Amino acid sequence: MTTTSSIDLSQSSNAKAEIQTTVGNYFVSNYPPFSFWKPEQVGEAFEALDRAPKPGTDLGVYLHIPFCRKRCHFCYFKVYTDKDASAIKGYIERALQELRLYAQKRFIGGRKPSFIYFGGGTPSYLSVNQLKHLTDGMKAILPWDEVEEVAFECEPGTLTDHKLKAIREMGVTRLSLGVENFDDHILEINGRAHHSKEIARAYAFARELDFPQINIDLIAGMVEETESNWRACVRKTIEMQPDSVTIYQMEVPYNTTIYQQMKADGKLAAPVADWDTKRQWVAYGFEELEKAGYSVGSAYTAVKNKDTATFLYRDRLWAGADLIGLGVASFGHVGGTHFQNQHNFEPYVEALSDGKFPIYRALTPTEDERLIREVILQLKSGRIDSSYYQEKFAVNIRERFSATLKSLQEQGFITISGDAISLNREGLLRVDRLLHDFFLPEHRNVRYA
Repeated sequence: MTTTSSIDLSQSSNAKAEIQTTVGNYFVSNYPPFSFWKPEQVGEAFEALDRAPKPGTDLGVYLHIPFCRKRCHFCYFKVYTDKDASAIKGYIERALQELRLYAQKRFIGGRKPSFIYFGGGTPSYLSVNQLKHLTDGMKAILPWDEVEEVAFECEPGTLTDHKLKAIREMGVTRLSLGVENFDDHILEINGRAHHSKEIARAYAFARELDFPQINIDLIAGMVEETESNWRACVRKTIEMQPDSVTIYQMEVPYNTTIYQQMKADGKLAAPVADWDTKRQWVAYGFEELEKAGYSVGSAYTAVKNKDTATFLYRDRLWAGADLIGLGVASFGHVGGTHFQNQHNFEPYVEALSDGKFPIYRALTPTEDERLIREVILQLKSGRIDSSYYQEKFAVNIRERFSATLKSLQEQGFITISGDAISLNREGLLRVDRLLHDFFLPEHRNVRYA
């Protein structure tokens, strides 16, 4: 497979022996790793919910909609393709009941959410009536009058003009289209439910409805993707002129159908592009977007106007905001304690039917672990300022992480100038691998999820 540029992976100890894509989680979304969250620590979550909130802490709500038309072969989220209208209606009622339980807890402290995120699965799988019932119910429990962002994930093939209009009217400010690729063959062989014509139609009508921000998701390195296909995807994205573009590098976690096929065939390497190729493709995408007037805002995003194309859900979580996680397998974060809901449909529904929180496992990080979490997550933006951590944690991170920072400097991935610690483009392209260098020893070389 040809590539667009030459990046020397031998510079990084993290990059050695990782050319081929093998099974496991690559993307770092939290810290400590999820595998350290335990059922026996659930009591810590309830203790956090009964404490008063820390002044000045933002509150967000995440709702997982686990329903899809098809399960993508690379998907590792908890999704269902076999639930009927009755089961979906029951799920919505349970999610609203869960929000009512949270609203009664002391940690709310009179606060209202400042950001809302509907993730999946496929939130746009729901009907207009289901969406209206859900969002009207949420607003009645925790009013949205102070919400600054409502983000909503969509699968293009589920969007009708009528549904898009309803999504806009319910208050969505950031519409994220899960395009992934523009080629019908690539979409089909990777298990996507939509086709290219549906992308164009949905995007055109969404533009007419004047959503404040429309984001397009792409994935670099899908099964049977080629360099020419990737270049075409970048070109078509730029022609559409979305407000923001998110590019992920294909990974193959354990609970994917790709891994199941790898396991059956006795193969260690996944049938997707290797890491060298994926990074070069993302580099090409970023370079072309920059030529078109976009700015790279993180390891995964480029925005047309950084003053208006924001992503508060991401930025505030990275800075330690409280989060109510609703729905099956959802993650929450309250007062420094992390927790996750039951990860199967029936136990989740049963717990709420009994009037109980459906929390399955939890973890309260130490102060040092909270520091590490904010350092590594915010480093994904490409730059962190040591004064932020000095003020918030009373820690000099240049001293606390001196060995790691020195190593990354010597490898040519970061620069340090005054207060700023910055990743260059090569470092940004592999940031999820570099972040492991900041982990405590007991959290390295273990299963992440």
